[in-house]
Amino acid sequence: MAGLLEISDATFEAEVLKSDVPVLIDFWAPWCGPCRAIAPVVEELALENAGRLKVVKLNVDDNPQTPARYGVRGIPNLILFKGGVVQEQIVGAVPKSRLGQAIAAVVA
Repeated sequence: MAGLLEISDATFEAEVLKSDVPVLIDFWAPWCGPCRAIAPVVEELALENAGRLKVVKLNVDDNPQTPARYGVRGIPNLILFKGGVVQEQIVGAVPKSRLGQAIAAVVA
């Protein structure tokens, strides 16, 4: 998982809300097939946007507080933050182009 950072409820505020670059957070779980399917795409986007975007993963089974706080009911669930504010939320395993568009809108 090059370029990806595993975060937890405890590190969420420091890594996401206080980040000085936009953050894409991937809410996932090891048992989730679509989460595993989208993981390589998320990793590619992390590498393509290195330095302009921080990409982090949060295991919803191990860290229930943050998903509850942001209304995450289904996974995979990707939320883009900029300046500690939610910019966009994407639910499900979507095509790379869809995620790329969302990222381009907040990184620009």
